[in-house]
Amino acid sequence: MKFAVVPVLMIIGTLAVQARPATSDLTCAAATALVNREGGIVLTTGAGTYDRYVSDRKFCLANEYTRLSWVKTRDNGQCAIGYTCGSRENQSGR
Repeated sequence: MKFAVVPVLMIIGTLAVQARPATSDLTCAAATALVNREGGIVLTTGAGTYDRYVSDRKFCLANEYTRLSWVKTRDNGQCAIGYTCGSRENQSGR
């Protein structure tokens, strides 16, 4: 009886997984609003590429800093979508 539950849970889990939104499908305003609404979100930026974008530093780890990021959106080749978090260890000049 308990073996029947596992396939059902696997199906439900598969349905819950959603594809990452693609910046190329969004306008600059919509992509920026999405980052601001979610606070931190992983977005697809191209074929096989993605990154995590945040609205501000509170969505980064304590030892990270924010770096302004630009992405290509449906209507803008260089949309300032928000920030990415970077490791202070890799930050040059500090």
